[in-house]
Amino acid sequence: MNIKSLLFLLPAFMLPQILQAQTQKKQSATAHKLTTSFVPNGKWRGVFEIKPGIEVPFNFEITKSDAKPHLIFLNGEERFDGGIVKQTADSILVALDQFDNELAFKIAGDSLVGTLRKQDGSGKPLAVNASRGNPYRFKPNGKNAAADFSGKYDVTFKSSTGKDENAVGLFKQNGNKLTGTFLRVTGDSRYLEGIVEGNDFYLSSFIGSSPSYYKGSFSTDGSITGETVSARGNTPFTGKQNQNAALPDAYKLTFLKDGYKTLDFSFPDVNGKKVSLSDEKFKNKVVILTITGTWCPNCVDEASFIAPWYKENRNRGIEVIGIHYERQLDSAYVRKALTRFRDKFDIQYDQVIAGTPDKKIVAESLPALNNFVSFPTTIIINKKGEVAQIHTGYSGPATGKYYTDFVKEFNTEIDALLKE
Repeated sequence: MNIKSLLFLLPAFMLPQILQAQTQKKQSATAHKLTTSFVPNGKWRGVFEIKPGIEVPFNFEITKSDAKPHLIFLNGEERFDGGIVKQTADSILVALDQFDNELAFKIAGDSLVGTLRKQDGSGKPLAVNASRGNPYRFKPNGKNAAADFSGKYDVTFKSSTGKDENAVGLFKQNGNKLTGTFLRVTGDSRYLEGIVEGNDFYLSSFIGSSPSYYKGSFSTDGSITGETVSARGNTPFTGKQNQNAALPDAYKLTFLKDGYKTLDFSFPDVNGKKVSLSDEKFKNKVVILTITGTWCPNCVDEASFIAPWYKENRNRGIEVIGIHYERQLDSAYVRKALTRFRDKFDIQYDQVIAGTPDKKIVAESLPALNNFVSFPTTIIINKKGEVAQIHTGYSGPATGKYYTDFVKEFNTEIDALLKE
């Protein structure tokens, strides 16, 4: 190579396009080195922007389990496994399979910037960012709580359609920290966590579906006012502290139509095999039917109870059928959704697909039912093949005594039916 050729390899003699390309290549290599050395483990504070100027915080931890990083959502006392964290170059992706969502982040220094989006690309993504090391959920302003507002509240959620919904608010306060849930006939709001400053409170929750956000005020006269805020709109609520607050009897909301004693159905499992209550394997056994869906947070809570319970009790002459109503009915989607659900909770009972999650579809597919209200609904069948009990909704672990009371009642009923 002669001197003239060597001169053209020096930066001063290079064409601008060549010099720019080499600079970009070096920057890319440097960025790749930085991001591939990025270790996401630790506790994070995330923030969704559900509307312009409306932010909803949540907390999560990225930890290692079986050599694979997992994202764990933190809500009150709950640690909910969101899924495996996949890191490639400058990006982090968490497939929230339980709800067909995913968190897609770009690494920005020691922060994450990205979106919550549907796995199939449908709908509108929700902007989200996260920073590591912040121990709080709602940023405190240093103002002490005006009082201890712990207790039970009789609450009414106001509807623009005129169909108001009654609920029971359950709150525990420790200094400025507030946890709680709203219990409805359809189920509970799961684990809410937040803060009280003066009389004002803020609560949020997120496990991979849609972020929940409640804000309002307590009054020293025992009243409560507020609203739940989402991307779709706001729902106001009012209430009064009442230690005797209660909901309608969950065993009397859904019932059989006159002339019916049982449910007659034949639904396919993921392999196309039809399952019917009249099948030989269910004869002379107590059978639990759960009307459910993999997309439903309260159904997730029910499955986390019923799956291990079934493994412990199946040899007593008990069977369970999960009757699923899913967002899509094509075979590939159904197989994927039900298989993920089965694997997550180690479900060893039958799972069948009956339709989409529409109350009218439920009524058409199970015509013996009157007034279907909620997913999940649990139906207990006695040894004669007759309906013994129907329970609407599900009070999960976040409801405390309501949950333990349900478990006790459930076991008492099963024990009695097994003795018949």
